Amino acid sequence: MAEGLVWLVCFIVGHVFGSIPCGLWLVKAAHGIDIREYGSKNIGTTNVFRTVGGKTAFFVLLCDMMKGILAVALVAYFTNNAMGGMVAAGIGALLGHNYSIFLGFKGGRGVATGLGLILYFMPKVCIASFGVWLILVLLTRYVSLGSVVAAICTPIFAYYFGYSQPLVIFAVVAGGFVVIRHAENIKRLLNGTESKIKQGNAKDLQKK
Repeated sequence: MAEGLVWLVCFIVGHVFGSIPCGLWLVKAAHGIDIREYGSKNIGTTNVFRTVGGKTAFFVLLCDMMKGILAVALVAYFTNNAMGGMVAAGIGALLGHNYSIFLGFKGGRGVATGLGLILYFMPKVCIASFGVWLILVLLTRYVSLGSVVAAICTPIFAYYFGYSQPLVIFAVVAGGFVVIRHAENIKRLLNGTESKIKQGNAKDLQKK
């Protein structure tokens, strides 16, 4: 019972950290706009890239990755690296990013936060999955396709590289979140209406 309570606290800590809407706050601070009113209306890195450009998108990516890492690192410190608590915090961070308490339980698609968590837990898997994502995006210009395929590959890589069962399960959960959150993108990919990635420019918004 006590262990379950600890896991719950770890989950809540992760959820609070994951809920921080980095894309919304950074774009508003740097460009004075609400990113939810542009493009796909999403607060994630891809929509930021499409709307205001790569520089701001890079910082959004970095912050979304770091919020998950910081949550798990904090839990690891206070629980003496208890894997159960760390995984609970990681799942909480993913859910927080997708269903933010600051945004009425709406949010991003979990790719950047998931990438940060996989980097923290399983560096080899992160490199392999990012490689899959990068190759597909460069070949097709579809970020969503790269994200979905990389998410599916993540637990496969985790198992292949011999990570522990809890981490393989975490990879399944993390990958599943990403795939579920890309359901509409998958539909558009199948019917040929998905948009290819193109960098935006904040200056163009100022002209409108």
